[in-house]
Amino acid sequence: MDLITSVSEMRHRCLTERQAGKTISFVPTMGYLHQGHVSLLEAGRKRGDLLVLSIFVNPTQFGQGEDFEVYPRDLAQDSVLAEQAGVDIIFAPDARQMYPSGYATYVDVERLTETLCGASRAGHFRGVCTVVNKLFNIVQPQVSLFGCKDFQQLAVIRQMVADLNMPVEIIGLPIVREKDGLAMSSRNVNLNPKQRQQALILSSVLRQCAEQARAGERDALALIDFARQQIEFRSEARIDYLQICNQTTLQDVTLIDEQAVMLLAVFFGQTRLIDNGYLLQ
Repeated sequence: MDLITSVSEMRHRCLTERQAGKTISFVPTMGYLHQGHVSLLEAGRKRGDLLVLSIFVNPTQFGQGEDFEVYPRDLAQDSVLAEQAGVDIIFAPDARQMYPSGYATYVDVERLTETLCGASRAGHFRGVCTVVNKLFNIVQPQVSLFGCKDFQQLAVIRQMVADLNMPVEIIGLPIVREKDGLAMSSRNVNLNPKQRQQALILSSVLRQCAEQARAGERDALALIDFARQQIEFRSEARIDYLQICNQTTLQDVTLIDEQAVMLLAVFFGQTRLIDNGYLLQ
């Protein structure tokens, strides 16, 4: 497994591999890998001749006062997990490589970014789309894999790829959870024991709302009210958003159907967690 930190070296290596007829599968991450990332890497290993993992904590997708400085980082441990998963190349540039002096170009996707995380984190998706666009240009993958925990991010990236005619297949894989149901996230390490226990309400309330929907409840507001009461009962929890949306448009729905997905973002202390679940699938 190779570790590359230079943009020019990474681009040259990937172009050479493609000219040799190899298929590149790519998993972009911000590092501090967990089993959710590993599931993406294992799927990527099966879909390409060359498996590339990027590790880059992207400053442009963090707003003022967010957790960029305390976002967990451990390249040594990431390298162990990556090698075990069959990664061929880790691309780990620093911010000066990705955003050199004078950098002035950004990518915006409209409509899909106006709700959910886009509404509460101004500029977040501009940063996400810009860095993913840059990574695609550097790595030149035919296939790229993302987790469905970041539901809105996946939808936005698919829109960007379609709109800009990018020749890369975007694959979304299911949420990977801890044994107790908590969605795996690099940020989970920042939870104290009390917050970690209370955070279990997220997967629990998604499951309960899906059970109510399958039992016949079709009123989205009723399910949102139920979920809100359950979450707000936890002393450490502070809701950022709690919405039921159409899975394609991400617009709020009033009546539950097969396209309805509940999405939530909740702070436990200073740690912001997201989760989601379909209600009738």
